[in-house]
Amino acid sequence: MVFTKEHLDLMKEGKIWMKTTAESCSITATLIVTAVFAATITVPGGNQESGLPLFKEKTAFTIFAVTNAFSLFTSATTLLLFLSILTARFSKKDFLVSLPRRLIFGLLMLFISTTAMMVAFGAILVLVFCDQRPWMLAPICAFAWLPISVIVTIKVPLLVDLIQSTYYPIFGKHSYLESCKVNRENTVFMKYE
Repeated sequence: MVFTKEHLDLMKEGKIWMKTTAESCSITATLIVTAVFAATITVPGGNQESGLPLFKEKTAFTIFAVTNAFSLFTSATTLLLFLSILTARFSKKDFLVSLPRRLIFGLLMLFISTTAMMVAFGAILVLVFCDQRPWMLAPICAFAWLPISVIVTIKVPLLVDLIQSTYYPIFGKHSYLESCKVNRENTVFMKYE
């Protein structure tokens, strides 16, 4: 009880930080969902009279279709994870495992969706431009890695801190996850003889 009262301000600050982080990552995920959905609806290269895409036989188009769909699904998952943080109760138990776990998985999904989106857009650029100009492949790859490296550079330290504080013991003690295991000998329901 004393611990909770003494750390009430820390919980309020943690709630504000968690909500701001979730909001900014939700905006990023929303932008990715919008971009990859628009790329899916307007098929690059257009369609044949039958409605099938013109580039459907090309390998780069297959790479685009798969990575674009993967990016859409992972960014939608990211959005749902961050929305679940925004609607959480923010009780003291939530701060131990539930909220950090949602943030960890949300950040991982955000990394994956960003990478998949850049691979999809790179595949289409290769398909459209590199047929007659193969020299454009190197700049396309370099520019595709730019947003990936930026988001990884900015968010990986946060991700590492979250994983260490959630899943690894602090000061030689057991982590919260290990303390949740049931010790049947010390429970109220132990068998009396």
